[in-house]
Amino acid sequence: MTQTSHTLRATMQRLMNLCSRKVFVRRTILGVFLMLTVVVVGAATGLAERISDQLVLYVHVAQLYTRSPDKQLSMPIKNVNRSQIAGTWHAARGDSRLHEGQDIFAPLDTPILSATSGYVVKIGDDNLGGHTVSVVGDGGRKYYYAHLDSYAPRLKVGDYVTRNTVLGYVGSTGNADGTPPHLHFGVYTATGPIDPMPLLTDRPQEKKVPLKTDKAQKQKR
Repeated sequence: MTQTSHTLRATMQRLMNLCSRKVFVRRTILGVFLMLTVVVVGAATGLAERISDQLVLYVHVAQLYTRSPDKQLSMPIKNVNRSQIAGTWHAARGDSRLHEGQDIFAPLDTPILSATSGYVVKIGDDNLGGHTVSVVGDGGRKYYYAHLDSYAPRLKVGDYVTRNTVLGYVGSTGNADGTPPHLHFGVYTATGPIDPMPLLTDRPQEKKVPLKTDKAQKQKR
């Protein structure tokens, strides 16, 4: 009787071990299947490429952090001088906050240029800024362009930009709705926002080519 009981227990144990192995095998197969599915679907949807692009962007931004920040920034809007900016840094706002940037007024749809070289790290909307673009430059500083009416065609996250790259066009989106079109330009360091005004420098003014008068045209004939 004792030997029979021992035999039954041994048989039950072998069956349990076999079942456990089968469960383990099933789970392993399921895990491999899920991993293959992620890879196949990712490749089909471009997920793998997007992950690769993101990693490359992280490397580029990390390199920028090793450099010294720009001491001078180009005016983001052509034909606007520093003397024309009213100076709205830390101006009080109705919701008990301070203005963290400078407002640069210009006609609707005026091109907005990058104030420095760097990489585009964000394109999108937020409650206050409306249509915004963020660029990281030397020293890891972030340059924030807000209230855009629209973005530059084909501009995308990860793009390298120079001081002549168009980021978008002046508007009044976000909490600027109902105000004259302008660019909100902000500069952010590792310790917080700083006033962009001391860093801004005027761009060379474009020379206006005088139109030929009828009289001048007649003299040449």
